[in-house]
Amino acid sequence: MKKDNSPKQEFLFGKRNYIIMLIGLAVIALGFILMAGGGSDDPNVFNPEIYSWRRIRLAPTLVIIGLGIEIYAIFANPKK
Repeated sequence: MKKDNSPKQEFLFGKRNYIIMLIGLAVIALGFILMAGGGSDDPNVFNPEIYSWRRIRLAPTLVIIGLGIEIYAIFANPKK
C-alpha cells in the first residue's frame, strides 16, 4: 500500500468559527420556535395570541441576531 505524502488540507474556518456558527444556528432555531404555535384552527375565531409580544418582537429579533452571528462567524479571521 502506498503512503500518502501530500500535505494536509486545512479547513476553511477554524474551530472557533464553527462554534460561533452553531451558536448562531441555535439562536435562529429558537427564534423560529418562538414564532410557531398558537392560533386557532377555526377560521371564524379570532385569537389575539397571534399578536403577542413574543411573536412580533422577540422572535424576529432573535432571528436577526442569529443571522448577524452567522455573518460574524463567516468573516471572523480564524486564529492560528
